Order: sequence, then C-alpha cells, then structure tokens
Amino acid sequence: MQDTTTQLEIQLTDREKSLWYRLQFDLKKQYGKKPDMNALLFLVGMNELGIVREFSKQEKMDLMHIATCKLLSYEGHFVFSYKDEDGWPHYEQKSRPPYGDLLNQELLLRRLLVRYFDESGFFETEAAPADNTH
Repeated sequence: MQDTTTQLEIQLTDREKSLWYRLQFDLKKQYGKKPDMNALLFLVGMNELGIVREFSKQEKMDLMHIATCKLLSYEGHFVFSYKDEDGWPHYEQKSRPPYGDLLNQELLLRRLLVRYFDESGFFETEAAPADNTH
C-alpha cells in the first residue's frame, strides 16, 4: 500500500457547493430532517449493498465503511474487490488519502458525495424544457 504523507487543502468549487446544499435540502424534504455525514454515508452504503431493511448497529457501521470505500475509490485509494456470499461489497485499500485534518476530510467527503449522487442521477429531477418548435 502506497503511503501518501502530503497534506492537501480541499476547496469545493461553486458547483460542488451548490450541489452539496441542494443534496441536503432535497434529502431534508424527503426524510424530514437535514442529513448529517453519517446519514449520507449510511444511504450510500445501503445503495451499494442494494438491500433496504433494518440493520444492526454493527451492520450500520459496516454500511458506512462500504460507503467510505466506494467514495474514496473515485480517487484510487480503494478498489472494489468482490461481493461476499451475502452480497456485501469488499474493497482493497491501495493508498491512504493525503487529507489529514478533520476539515479537509469533511470537504473531501462532501466532494465525493456530490459526485456519487450526481453520477447516480439524483440531481436530474428537474424537467427538461419543452420543445415547441413544430
């Protein structure tokens, strides 16, 4: 495993900031309260597992771990390895993310969550303009 010791400062783009606030707003509207980071990671983990049911406390922690691995795989720090006999995804760590302090970790996760929800089509809920050219 490659060790990356460089500390980087994360800055969100205006688009990422806008989509981050939209994600929080839309999920608050859907679930009745603003999701914190753990709730967002839980949603991603559940989506990656593909199962909706009640989970034990340990399973919830495992789902958040799956989400973190999935998100960090966008930057090459983890690679999907396999799904076990129960359908739970497993990842292999390739490197350590170089974002040491808590603020940069939070900003990195925000950026990657926006990417995840963007790629899943979450932000495509606005109707396209009608074509009135006939």
